[in-house]
Amino acid sequence: MGQHVRVAVVGSGFGGLGAAIRLRREGITDFVVLERAGSVGGTWRDNSYPGCACDVPSHLYSFSFAPNPDWPRAFSGQRHIRAYLERIADAFGLRPHLRTHHEVLLMRWDPDALYWEIETSRGTFTADVVVSAAGPLSDPRIPDIPGLAGFPGKVFHSARWDHDYELRGKRVAVIGTGASAIQIVPAIQPDVSRLTLFQRTPPWVMPRADRAISAAERRLHRALPFTAAARRKLLWGIRELQVQAFTKRPNELGLVESLAKANIARAVKDPALRAALTPSYRIGCKRILLSSSYYPALARPNVEVVASALAEVRGSTLVAADGTECEADAVVFGTGFHVTDMPIAERVVGAEGITLAEAWRNGMESLRGATAAGFPNWMTIIGPNTGLGNSSMILIIESQLNYMADFLRQLDGLDVFGGRVALAPRPAAVRTWNHRVQERMKRTVWNTGGCTSWYLDVNGRNTTIWPGTTAEFRRATRRVDLSEYEVIRAAGPREGVRSPAGERETVR
Repeated sequence: MGQHVRVAVVGSGFGGLGAAIRLRREGITDFVVLERAGSVGGTWRDNSYPGCACDVPSHLYSFSFAPNPDWPRAFSGQRHIRAYLERIADAFGLRPHLRTHHEVLLMRWDPDALYWEIETSRGTFTADVVVSAAGPLSDPRIPDIPGLAGFPGKVFHSARWDHDYELRGKRVAVIGTGASAIQIVPAIQPDVSRLTLFQRTPPWVMPRADRAISAAERRLHRALPFTAAARRKLLWGIRELQVQAFTKRPNELGLVESLAKANIARAVKDPALRAALTPSYRIGCKRILLSSSYYPALARPNVEVVASALAEVRGSTLVAADGTECEADAVVFGTGFHVTDMPIAERVVGAEGITLAEAWRNGMESLRGATAAGFPNWMTIIGPNTGLGNSSMILIIESQLNYMADFLRQLDGLDVFGGRVALAPRPAAVRTWNHRVQERMKRTVWNTGGCTSWYLDVNGRNTTIWPGTTAEFRRATRRVDLSEYEVIRAAGPREGVRSPAGERETVR
């Protein structure tokens, strides 16, 4: 067996780097960060398509403990966010812990030794605790389209952009109208000869209030850091106030819907196109997208909107479900990711010998978005029902880092006799937590707004979004409640020797 570590972190995006920083701040240096790619950055490394940018304001889309006074724009582009992540990897001394090109192939819990056996593409590890920060936006999803394999042109997903392929002068089809597609379309429209957008469902799009952050503002934030903190707090507070409409009073979103319709009318004069671009569901049911260039791009002469899903490919001809046909040289899929069926779950084998994917076959469930029944000493960053529909995921990540830190403190406090110890969430506690979440979810716009979104799993259950404020989530994850866990003990030395079968005790 290879190197043994106290903690193995999987992934080096915001979640993984945040976990690594928190471990060091807690005085834990015996850990590794396993990354399948060759550099840090997660989704901000993988998504490098033209126009890629964040739809959360820059000063809110960064760690509170690592502010960046030099964000160049109100909404930062991909390269600036990736550069920020590279900088914090250096600033917090994370490079010695990074193991790049180490794709996790299998994580298996050893119920006798009470540790995780981890197989990667470059060797094996064992770890007392695993923190999975692979993230829900890691593995692209391309729908199974009949005939796609026979398409003679270029095909790629937005998260695997082929920068060696020249789109200039080509006939390009973009499939999907999510957050990536609305950035790609205006970025490539001026260069392609023909752009066809296959739209299964139109999104609600609001203007993007982006601007350059002046040199004077940046100097002020560097000289007086509390000004940047105040800016962040204001941005956070505005979004906290919006939550009530999303979670308790969706009908109050009618005014926002009117503003969104006015946004369409300003940019799109053709009544037929305007009708095709106007959603029939309540705004907020899917994530509200931000762009000031998407609608103008769709109104250009070289763009056609097909208000139907791509159904079939016949050679270089793309056929929509409504029968519309078009010729294409390249197909770009902006069809999202495996969110409710994350592939990493197929690689995690728990105490009962089943995978996390099997345990979640009826829908993802966890305790406080972090730990899963049957998987001791394993936790996830950005787990089930931790997503946000209107604010920054960094706020959720930081809350989960608090929970992770207390989880490790609790383990240390229980390890009074020098033997291995593990914490496993009680199934009843997981069920209770998820029942409360789903009850709150019933009246939210994500469940009642009349749309089908990637927030919902195959059973129509919302297993992705947090139905409350970020402040509520922070309070819920501030401390580990030991009454929600079973304590599993094993006698024997801590290092390198398989211990006898674990003895379970329940803390009450």
